[in-house]
Amino acid sequence: MMADATAPTDELLALRERIDAVDRELLSLLNRRAGLALAVGDLKKREGSAVFRPDREAQVIAGLKAANRGPLRADNVAPIWREIMSACRSLESPTRVAFLGPAGTFSEEASLGFFGSSIERVPCGSFDEVFRVTAAGGADFGVVPIENSSEGGVARALDLFLHTPLFIIGETSLFVRHQLLRRTASLQGIEVVAAHPQALAQCHGWLSTHLPQVERRPVSSNAEGARLASLDERTAGIASARAAAEFGLHRVAEAIQDDAHNRTRFVVVTMPERHPMPQASGRDCTSLVVSVKNRPGAVHDLLVPLKNHGVSMSRFESRPARSGQWEYYFYIDIEGHPDEARVAAALAELRQACAFFKVLGTYPLDAH
Repeated sequence: MMADATAPTDELLALRERIDAVDRELLSLLNRRAGLALAVGDLKKREGSAVFRPDREAQVIAGLKAANRGPLRADNVAPIWREIMSACRSLESPTRVAFLGPAGTFSEEASLGFFGSSIERVPCGSFDEVFRVTAAGGADFGVVPIENSSEGGVARALDLFLHTPLFIIGETSLFVRHQLLRRTASLQGIEVVAAHPQALAQCHGWLSTHLPQVERRPVSSNAEGARLASLDERTAGIASARAAAEFGLHRVAEAIQDDAHNRTRFVVVTMPERHPMPQASGRDCTSLVVSVKNRPGAVHDLLVPLKNHGVSMSRFESRPARSGQWEYYFYIDIEGHPDEARVAAALAELRQACAFFKVLGTYPLDAH
């Protein structure tokens, strides 16, 4: 009788046994960590401090990545430990996170990437609802996209920051690969492509080449486009691989975004009384929105305080103030934390030059 070529060798069996032993050891250590997390949670409750500290988690992940000596890649450390911290955090208190839904959106994916999967998901029908639900206490945090590497700022999200009490405590960026999804595995017979306006814009070139006569229908989210595609075989959606699995759709074409390096930046928002401003981590961003009176040299005057105090600006974007007077709001990201003397001095001087000045938040830079 011939030996079974698929049967594991003695050497493989021995390695598997060693892996199983390490897994049991890891599980024991993880439970020890969970016990310590519960003790920390009890102490936080007595002190009235926040359960989730993005600055602390960013510090932990940065330290572990620096200490890693392989063969595990440093890039693998962040998602592994984010899940560990998410599971431990959920033992202290469930974290409710609002995002643009339904299930399967890139906003959901960004939420899971930032908080880990041990969260209570609160899908919302619009950016306005994400802000409203989070401000009203229906969610502890909200996650919204604010800019895309090819299409720029997400206009509605930026506008909502003007009058909301919410502020930013974290950020995460996502490599966005758009898939064309449909009930049947063919491009034939598509009459409508439904997706969020940003996704339609990001895939403009591909759609013009491959589906030039097809109607492009803007909807509230990419996952909503996928849901509509699941109901009508004449409709295709542009969405994520997660949405394809969620709605049982074929990926008719993959990576159809015009920019091969397409990324979207998301921010995490919450109420100030619910969460303190993150402490300085050494790699921080401060976001603000300002306006100046329409006069010669006004925009130049915004930049002078930053230059004078050696503060780098990583983003500068304008949005119309809708006053009918050709006035604009300017969204600015600067590197650093207000606890740093140079940043505090620059912000104080900048405030004096502005007709409107609002700090949107200070937070650790994306640790991914």
